[in-house]
Amino acid sequence: MKSTAFMGWANGVLQWASLIFLGLVLLVFGTLSPRFLTLENFVAILDQASWLITVAVGMNFVLLTAGVDLSVGAAMYLAVVVTGLGFGGATAPESILMAAVIGAIFGALNGTLVVRWGVPAFIVTLATVFIGRGLGFYLSSTKIVFAGPALAEVGRNRIGGVPIPLCLAAGAVLLAAVILRATPFGSAVRAIGADSEGARRAGVPVQAVTWAVYCLCGAFAGFGGFISFSQTSAATGAFGQNAEFLAIAAAVLGGTSLFGGRGTWYAPVLGALLIMTVQNGLILINANPYAYPVITGSVIFLAALLDSVRLKFIARTERRRICPEELDPAHVPVSMPSYSEAGCGLERGGKS
Repeated sequence: MKSTAFMGWANGVLQWASLIFLGLVLLVFGTLSPRFLTLENFVAILDQASWLITVAVGMNFVLLTAGVDLSVGAAMYLAVVVTGLGFGGATAPESILMAAVIGAIFGALNGTLVVRWGVPAFIVTLATVFIGRGLGFYLSSTKIVFAGPALAEVGRNRIGGVPIPLCLAAGAVLLAAVILRATPFGSAVRAIGADSEGARRAGVPVQAVTWAVYCLCGAFAGFGGFISFSQTSAATGAFGQNAEFLAIAAAVLGGTSLFGGRGTWYAPVLGALLIMTVQNGLILINANPYAYPVITGSVIFLAALLDSVRLKFIARTERRRICPEELDPAHVPVSMPSYSEAGCGLERGGKS
């Protein structure tokens, strides 16, 4: 009885770990800074997190298939360079579309190398990090790329008091939720992550879905790059750097598994809010800026550790337990392992 109660408690803690951490962070920084727990600051956190939420939503698709994309930061940079230099006078909708298309093309390159050539996703996307950022450097001549008037207005304006970047991020989350929950494609993504070979035998077009997932990840990266570009109005050569690690950490902190098959559409939202809340709190308490990378690295480590613990717990609770009911307890050999540990009610030496 105690074991069952503990397992239920542990399952609840692991399931809602991101919300628990977020509550602790709010409590700590709210105590340290009176400005932290204000409506204005909460809106600022959501606004700051809008680009990361969007990029993490795309990364979530890849992680659900047990893949990874380390090139989203490069895709963000390349998308804003092309948009800023080639379409500086375009309207906001046109710029959004262009950034998403550039990101999708970049993702299609990753997907083709992974699916058609069979190169591991880690190696492919690690290589395209340098290809994408190098191409962006070439197009921009390593100079700062400035946003056009229409793009800059997007980052500054609001709709009904809500920042436009936050509205765009909400649209990205809604789109991802529909894809994952209401389409056969979403079911196929989860099936591939849980058991790629089993999904293939069940008729799932594994290669096509995997390729599409990388295209989606690139498109959301380009979209997230546009959001961040509109907020900063400029992009240096460091634009989007390390965004991939924050996006992975956000999705995993929210509950998506690094090993695929498990996760929700809202996982990236929770994780991104947690990361940005920590960064916002550090700024408000005037923490040493050199501590920011340490804290961010600790958050990423915490995400990986939490995922490992969660997977071990799930494996333990879902372990199949076979009870040899036909075996007479009086004839169980002394050397046979205890069945009581498996819930069968038999002890060593044949005692029940």
